[in-house]
Amino acid sequence: MTALELMRSDEPYAVSYLDVPNHLQARAQKLCWRFNQLDPTDVDGRAAILGELFGTWHPRATVKPVFRCDYGFNVHFRGFALVNYNCVLLDTSPIRIGEGTFIAPGCVLACAGHAVDPEQRVEGIQTSAPITIGDNVWLGANVTVCGGVTIGDGAVIGAGSVVTRDVPAGMLAAGVPCRVIRAVGPDDRLALTPLDRG
Repeated sequence: MTALELMRSDEPYAVSYLDVPNHLQARAQKLCWRFNQLDPTDVDGRAAILGELFGTWHPRATVKPVFRCDYGFNVHFRGFALVNYNCVLLDTSPIRIGEGTFIAPGCVLACAGHAVDPEQRVEGIQTSAPITIGDNVWLGANVTVCGGVTIGDGAVIGAGSVVTRDVPAGMLAAGVPCRVIRAVGPDDRLALTPLDRG
């Protein structure tokens, strides 16, 4: 298996940085730079760049600047989604973002990591594992999702959390490290404030 095939697979891996096609990052860096420089009203221009950048792009998905990713080809959108301001996706493995998912400002989805052993880390050994975000998930502001994590459909992750383990569907989870607090349920429905629309 080549390094590129490994990167596109769902298998966790540890390799030397010398074996990773780091030259492919230049493409993503250029596209992210172009995206981040565009006039905010140039919706078509942004969509064209994102369609070129991502492995799977959906026209109903929205990404706000400033946005950065490692490669882009490993990011996959299933449908409508919102990636808000100042998000970073380290897509050294596939990142799958479900339909109806909201990713708040400042979030980091980091497939990439480094060896814990200091000698291996200095030698440039890096790790990676995929991230899967289900449908209708909400990641609060400044959430970090680590490699190898799956977040189930309808889950909510509280602001500032560091998600190091899977979160089951329909759960509210928060903290450092992130832990399940309770199920999302009927008591979470909001009473809407009446507005004068005239």
